[in-house]
Amino acid sequence: MSSILKNLSSYDPATIPSAKGMRIGVVVSEWNPEITHALYQGAIRTLLDHGCEESHISQSTVPGSYELTVAAQWLAEHGNLDAVICLGCVIQGETRHFDFICQAVASGLTDLSIKFSIPFIFGVLTPDNQEQALARAGGKLGNKGVEAAITAIKMIALKKSK
Repeated sequence: MSSILKNLSSYDPATIPSAKGMRIGVVVSEWNPEITHALYQGAIRTLLDHGCEESHISQSTVPGSYELTVAAQWLAEHGNLDAVICLGCVIQGETRHFDFICQAVASGLTDLSIKFSIPFIFGVLTPDNQEQALARAGGKLGNKGVEAAITAIKMIALKKSK
């Protein structure tokens, strides 16, 4: 949960299950690359730190956040994956475009999670401005990519425990 009071990268590593053997896809938007690259780096570093093998991480890039959903579906169809992490950044502008993009991605990832019965992680920043985005992409509030990776690991472990 992100808030002004919580650093997105703060967690107790002892509470995170091992990611050894987990197969994870990561889809990254190219829009706002300074931000999305930082999210990607945080996610990958976290997966590797918790035992995920580099060869078990499939990565794709897409032009913008709207395209995250279909690329995530393609990875799930062909990747034998346990989860897909979707990383992007949509900064509020002067038009309703922001609302349409964010709603479409959130709904699309929820639908994919149900369809494939694996977690599709919403690692998309939805800030009001560039400053807020930078604060959540490795800045003073941590890195949402780290949080997305931890969420993927925990959800995979939960499914495997059932």
